[in-house]
Amino acid sequence: MVGELVVGLVARSLALISDAGHMLTDAASIAFALVAMALAARPPRGGFTYGFKRAEILSAQLNGATLLVLAGLFFYEAIRRLIVPPDVEGGLVLVTALVGIVINLAATWLLSKADRSSLNVEGAFQHILNDLFAFIATAVAGLIVLVTGFARADAIATLIVAALMLKAGYGLIRETGRIFLQAAPAGLIPAEIGARLATQPDVAEVHDLHIWELTSGDLTLSAHVFVQLPADCGAVRRRLQELLAGSYGITHATLQVDQTSRSATDAIDCVDPRHCADPHGSHYLSPNG
Repeated sequence: MVGELVVGLVARSLALISDAGHMLTDAASIAFALVAMALAARPPRGGFTYGFKRAEILSAQLNGATLLVLAGLFFYEAIRRLIVPPDVEGGLVLVTALVGIVINLAATWLLSKADRSSLNVEGAFQHILNDLFAFIATAVAGLIVLVTGFARADAIATLIVAALMLKAGYGLIRETGRIFLQAAPAGLIPAEIGARLATQPDVAEVHDLHIWELTSGDLTLSAHVFVQLPADCGAVRRRLQELLAGSYGITHATLQVDQTSRSATDAIDCVDPRHCADPHGSHYLSPNG
């Protein structure tokens, strides 16, 4: 990174300088990831009943934000250099970029073996992967400048780097934002799950259904379930938890299960009138109700 910055200043190459800035965020992203993983491993204590598992999501969001900020800065400077291109030493740019490609290939290979289901690890991987693509674009720009003297190739390569950073940063912000807003995980449709739970034997109604991710891959569900007399609440709860674990991978399900005095033949719109007066989401009635 330091070598690239020095050569970038000497060669007057914005593409190399932007790569160096990106590499700085690479190092920071890996440092953030390591600290976040150490925090996430701590057991719950005191008021932190979930521990620090979401430290990993904070780290991933910080990585995404740095990518967006740097992308904006490099877009601005690249457009300025397209208008008034400086003289660029194409040979220095090409050699430095080729060295960077070799280094980033090794780094990308190492990180590709990590568990990328974690947004925290994925954030660090995206930094390194985008830096590899940036070096390739910079090498091409250096070759063009060296062979043809077309100095604007350096600014065009910078635009490519910035676009890659923008794409990766937006993806990380979007995914971490969904987790912080406690949206249902991608691929899980609450209405579909609620309707399926309501069709199970002895279930009269399901409401207050919430599905969210505590951190990457840590799925959590809570719901209020009414069962018909004379069904055993404990047996129904166990069946529903097995269904959620087996079909949806939700192993942390908190179900409040109560009996209703309504029979399966009663025509009902809502088992719990208090819920219908102040609902916390949709309610799902049994088709037998």
